Amino acid sequence: MAFSHKVFSMAQELNTHLKRIGTLKLNPNAAQFGSCWMLGCETLDRDFADFKKYKDYLPALGIPLIRLQSGWAKTEKSKGVYDFSWLDSIVNDAMELGLKCLLETDYGNPIYEGGGGWDLAGGFPTSEEALAAWDAWVENLVLHFRDRVDEWAMWNEPDISKENSMDAIVDFNIRTATIVRRLQPNAKIAGLSLARSDASYFEQCIFKLKEKGGDNLFDSYIYHGYRYNPDDASDMGLLLKGVLKKHSIRGALRQGENGCPSEETQKFALRNYPWSEISQSKWDLRRFIGDYCTGVNTSVFTACDFNHIGRQINRKGLLMADENHNVLRPKMVYEAIQNMTTLFNDLLKPVAGAGTIRYENKTQFFTFKHPNGNMAVYWDRSATPTDELTTGKADILMRTFPIVNPVLIDVLSGAIYQIPQAAVHTCGELTIFADIPCADSPFVLADKNVIEIR
Repeated sequence: MAFSHKVFSMAQELNTHLKRIGTLKLNPNAAQFGSCWMLGCETLDRDFADFKKYKDYLPALGIPLIRLQSGWAKTEKSKGVYDFSWLDSIVNDAMELGLKCLLETDYGNPIYEGGGGWDLAGGFPTSEEALAAWDAWVENLVLHFRDRVDEWAMWNEPDISKENSMDAIVDFNIRTATIVRRLQPNAKIAGLSLARSDASYFEQCIFKLKEKGGDNLFDSYIYHGYRYNPDDASDMGLLLKGVLKKHSIRGALRQGENGCPSEETQKFALRNYPWSEISQSKWDLRRFIGDYCTGVNTSVFTACDFNHIGRQINRKGLLMADENHNVLRPKMVYEAIQNMTTLFNDLLKPVAGAGTIRYENKTQFFTFKHPNGNMAVYWDRSATPTDELTTGKADILMRTFPIVNPVLIDVLSGAIYQIPQAAVHTCGELTIFADIPCADSPFVLADKNVIEIR
């Protein structure tokens, strides 16, 4: 089968007027400091992808946690008989690679009348028999994996099914989480797993959870929500964090699934747009770094392209795969994510109000303190990412936040540039970096000691 895929070589570099002095050296131990990151390894429960064919690419990404769907229908094919061998293989392989797993409790099971849908957008189980069978499966699932797994999530995107009312979503979350918490009291449980990023809908769900006494079951709340401009989605994350604070909810906000296709598709989120490997890479970096900078733990969706039978291949993967789940190669975004996890991790401490940026378009600008120095990240957030590699010029103003021996890193390619002495101006406690490259993809301005150069 021929691909209509717009291919770019890896490590496409943004065009700047600065002298390149090397490339970012990736941190082989990045996962040890990357508690903020999760990687999507979904749809294995429906055989849309093959974990064994892509698993060896995962450790190099520097992401310690993978998201899996537990697959009731794949596990219980005869009533009361549970075969976890398929999921055992994946969890054990992940552990051997040094990865932890988050197991999502979904979907339904057609062997029961009223057993719910087995795929995305399926309704919950509704019959008395099916609900009892669901409870039994969740119990067996937790008992089987609780010595290897301590993170769980609720049914994926229940709100995209018209059969699932808000009350049904809240009740089903409480029902399932109660079982998990009873059998594994110290588990980390993520609630809701909503497809939409709608502050009003999210708030109503939170209110109902709290009203029914279910909010204390959860350690975090997951939302998804896709936008063609990734920064619009990160903005929504801030609103949802505000909802949790408003209602004094102890759980944190978590982005559980977002990613961008590497080509135009006719199905799935962000469809009918001429994406490429360049714009995919820019979108992913802006989305995930945006979450990181606003204090939202985030998920990189997804590890590998998967063939959603009956629809089409979902091209949001970091790895390109064919319809038979064979990995063809890493995409450009694979290396961009490696650069991201090397730079952004638990070692950074946000510093508010340390500086600002002047540019012709609207920008994102964040500053951080690292054990070895200071750094800032910024990008043009005014529009959907493009294939263009051109840059404009911005002025960065830092107040009492010195960046000694400054270098500039293009996160997209890992290219590192020297900041000319003539571009740095000091006026009292103010340092100005003049005519610094800016693009619709993140740049990092940092003390040279923060990074390693190869």
